[in-house]
Amino acid sequence: MKKIAIMTSGGDAPGMNAAIRAVVRSALHYGMEVYGIYEGYRGLCEGRIEPLDRKHVSRIINRGGTILGSARYKEFERLPVQEAAAKRLKDEGIEGVVVIGGDGSYRGALALHRQGIQTVGLPGTIDNDIDSTDYTIGFYTALETAMEAIDRLRDTSFSHARCSVVEVMGRHCGDLALYAGIAVGSEFIITPETGYDEERIVQELISAHQRKKRHAIIVVTEKLTNVHTLADRISQDTPFEARATVLGHIQRGGSPVAFDRVMAIEMGEHAVALLHAGNGGQVVGLKAMEIVNYPIEEALEMVKPIPNKRYGFAGRLREKRS
Repeated sequence: MKKIAIMTSGGDAPGMNAAIRAVVRSALHYGMEVYGIYEGYRGLCEGRIEPLDRKHVSRIINRGGTILGSARYKEFERLPVQEAAAKRLKDEGIEGVVVIGGDGSYRGALALHRQGIQTVGLPGTIDNDIDSTDYTIGFYTALETAMEAIDRLRDTSFSHARCSVVEVMGRHCGDLALYAGIAVGSEFIITPETGYDEERIVQELISAHQRKKRHAIIVVTEKLTNVHTLADRISQDTPFEARATVLGHIQRGGSPVAFDRVMAIEMGEHAVALLHAGNGGQVVGLKAMEIVNYPIEEALEMVKPIPNKRYGFAGRLREKRS
């Protein structure tokens, strides 16, 4: 394989740049030419493809976001668009592509693979919602950001004897809320896995106040409930005055922590090794702290287990309620 390309797709995540750097430098080590595809699948279809060398990826290992840009491009679900994209790559002499993103990006990589382009996917999303890996690039940095923000909210909650209701990102996966809630010692963690019982929260807050508890923290995965409405209910029906905070996209930014950098580098190097061996149609993951790879089709069918030992008290709460 003489020419490969790399793109980032979907939501950005800290550590993507470290992965880009690893892919470029590893490919150059193997004697390959490397191209960057800017703005994800949309940029691919528009021909935004440019060569990359060591200088392009210098001094980016500690930067958040992605130097290649990213975009969501629903049109890529259409077969004629996929065929045109694959033809563009072939016309450029590009034989393999590394795609960094979530499961939607993986589906795009699978489509390209079916059109004759060797592809490898890397899990890049702060939500940790890719089932073929224990952790995704960017998750631990987003967790650190959420933890620091909630620690600050705890200070003011204690000072004013309030309940803070904090919404974190995650879409359909509660890992970010769960890990952040455990890290800050929150009183309640609301995720898709633990479920949501508003009446129980109200009653337990009343009991907590009777026990002279001065403040409380509730961490909620986005889309499960309206945190402002919940805060209003708590203020109305419990002795606590409540405030809602939506952390939002601040969780995506910032310099990646060491874990995300090292994992991204190891995954990027593994991806290039797969392409060099002609082993495309794969995704890379981290399982039991080992870098692994699976066929894309198999990875997309995986379902990440939710054992109680992983979810701790949150898992036990879910078990009691089931």
